[in-house]
Amino acid sequence: PGRNGHEILEEIRADSVLRAIPVVILSTSGAERDVKKAYSLGASSYVSKPMDVEAFTAAIHSIEDFWFGTAQLPA
Repeated sequence: PGRNGHEILEEIRADSVLRAIPVVILSTSGAERDVKKAYSLGASSYVSKPMDVEAFTAAIHSIEDFWFGTAQLPA
């Protein structure tokens, strides 16, 4: 409470234990400035949340498939 996603991302990236964890930003904003800011702070990816429940569910499954099935992460 009281902190936004950018602040949380900055905290994660500043922590030596947490900084290697991929961070996916899910946002209602698709504004270029928000996307650029998230990436400049170290986001691993940025996804604009679809408003439709089915599209949102499909987006979450795509993220899950990529990060837990396709991407190769350090042990």
